[in-house]
Amino acid sequence: MSEKSILNEIDQNREEYIEFFRKIIQADSINPPGNEKNVAIIIEDYLKEKGIKTEIFPFGDNRANLIAYLNDNFDGKNLLYNGHMDVVPPGSEQDWKNPPFSAFVKRNKFIFSRGAADMKGGLVAMVIALKILKSLKIEVSGNLILNAVADEETGGKLGAGWCIDNPLKSIKCDFAIIGEPSGFNPLPKAILLGEKGHLQVKITTNGISGHASMPALGKNAINMMTEIIEKLDRIDEYIPKIEPPIERDKLKKLIGVAFPSEEIRERIMKDQPVLQSLIQSLVKFSKALTMIKGGIKENVIPDSCEAVIDFRLLPGQKVDTILNALKKLIEEDLGYIVKNQIAGASKDVCVVLEIFNASEGSYWKQWEKSQDLKEFYNIVEAVYEKKPFYFLLPASADAHYLRNDGYCP
Repeated sequence: MSEKSILNEIDQNREEYIEFFRKIIQADSINPPGNEKNVAIIIEDYLKEKGIKTEIFPFGDNRANLIAYLNDNFDGKNLLYNGHMDVVPPGSEQDWKNPPFSAFVKRNKFIFSRGAADMKGGLVAMVIALKILKSLKIEVSGNLILNAVADEETGGKLGAGWCIDNPLKSIKCDFAIIGEPSGFNPLPKAILLGEKGHLQVKITTNGISGHASMPALGKNAINMMTEIIEKLDRIDEYIPKIEPPIERDKLKKLIGVAFPSEEIRERIMKDQPVLQSLIQSLVKFSKALTMIKGGIKENVIPDSCEAVIDFRLLPGQKVDTILNALKKLIEEDLGYIVKNQIAGASKDVCVVLEIFNASEGSYWKQWEKSQDLKEFYNIVEAVYEKKPFYFLLPASADAHYLRNDGYCP
């Protein structure tokens, strides 16, 4: 079966694929709360038309994961497609030119909607690829496995994490592709070899309320939080130094394939703060204060203040290491008691740490020796007609579930 036959199949069914894409976008799967089963049912119906074995694994309230196979033979090489079905909330609809889930088609070339890029576009492409292989009865020596997962936008434990520990556990995986958007416009596509870890901690300072006319009788929780924020950079002193998986100069060389020459690359790098920040984010542990809330009235000393700190870990750094450093900062440098939850009366002055997202980074150490990766590189170059570049993801995705548990590098 030739490449031309596959391209003809795509051209002949172009409108069908576009409408399938729009239908997937329009299915409600905002997370929270999830509702990914809405998407899973559409995928199942679409694939079953061609006799593709598909299984939905429901959980919770209208949530689900899905697995589909090209065939029943898993003894050869197995390629895993992973894509998440959930999307983040759209925010204010007033900020959108068109309704966020309208799947608006512009100039018969682009589709604009929440989730179009992250990542229902990639997910739909994977579903269509599976259907084309089945429709054309293409003989393969191995298998293609589609894993459409829930929960990625809120950590992935109930999605990719659950699937690898359950239905995928007995199936060996030789190569995996996660269809997250990997474009850093205006650069060509990136092939991402690793990702940073992600730790989000809600810090609650518990003080003592009082009247603002006599502040000394209370313990101002906002002032307590201010102390923590002002000292936060000192946490670096309590975290063991670790080398990045790919050092700065090599990252520059990897991204260099996108430029005509090294001289041009350096000139553009100097003129583009975004590129400088991108490189910086991949070689350093980082932290950011992202949310804060405190106070109930303008003349009342607040007895509670909440803040969220977003930590991004280098591959190799452990979540416990960061948490222990944060506790040490609060207890030893500031002298506050750290608890896992507020207990007792409001007069108990303390700091409470609550973790609501935690994942460690991952990195494919042997990527330069992989023949499969070289073949994949050539395919990406042929499809996009531009050389891609190898790189790392400054954010986090579901790859760490595959890589860190030894399921697939």
